[in-house]
Parts: sequence; C-alpha cells; structure tokens
Amino acid sequence: MQIILLDKVVNLGNLGEIVKVKDGYARNFLIPSGRARRATEANKAEFEAKRAELEKAAAAKLAEAQGLGEKLAGTTIKLTQKAGVDGRLFGSVTNFDIAEELAKNGYKVAKAQVRMPNGPIKTIGDSTVSVALHTDVVVDITVSVYGETA
Repeated sequence: MQIILLDKVVNLGNLGEIVKVKDGYARNFLIPSGRARRATEANKAEFEAKRAELEKAAAAKLAEAQGLGEKLAGTTIKLTQKAGVDGRLFGSVTNFDIAEELAKNGYKVAKAQVRMPNGPIKTIGDSTVSVALHTDVVVDITVSVYGETA
C-alpha cells in the first residue's frame, strides 16, 4: 500500500514522502495514529494544500523537544528500592519508574520515551538511560539506584 507520511517515521521516511509499506502496518498503526494517509489523488492534493502548515507544526515539535532535551541532558535522578545485602534489588527499576520520577522533577516524559538498552535495572548503582523526546532528539540521563535493606 502506498501512503503519504504526515510525520517523520523512524526507518521509513520524512514528512511528505510517499512510501510503500505492508498493508497491515499502514491500516493498523500508521493511519490510526495519524502519521500517514493513503496516497490517493485527493489525499495528495489535500496534503499539498496543507504542507506548509504541517511542516511548521513539525518544526515546532522539534524545537520544543530540543529545548526539553537541553534541560534534561546530564540530569541525574535518584531512586530508592528494597535491596539485599549483595546489592541486588528485590524488584527492578523499569521505564515506568524513571518516567514517574522525571514527572516529579518537572519533566513531561512518557514511559515509552525512556529507552533502557540493557533492560530493567536490577542492581544498586548508577546506570545510563536514553530518553527519546523526538525522532531526532535523544538524550542520556543517569539513574542512581540506592538500596534500602528490608
């Protein structure tokens, strides 16, 4: 199926590109989430009429993400979890916990934006975690996990 991208999609294309994707990917994800439309003649004409407006909105989103990224870069958040004497946590620190702590500190971040390359944190200490604020803006933060004995 050919679609017109209404937003930048990772590994697919930029705003305004007409790309061919699998039918299910278009019908079940891209079109319902508002990232794409079918590439019919009517939709192509409508897109060209709105192109400047969509590009302006995309630039505003990118600028907002870059501003938040500058504030967030290098931030250290501190979490306390129950741990054993050997330094292993009884549970784990997940992207939800990190997003919740960032929200308490005044940063609006969804849990899906927190990227944990090594999976959940299961030990006491410092770990580096990426936060993807936009497809072009990814910043690293440090998560310090402290243990409290049971």
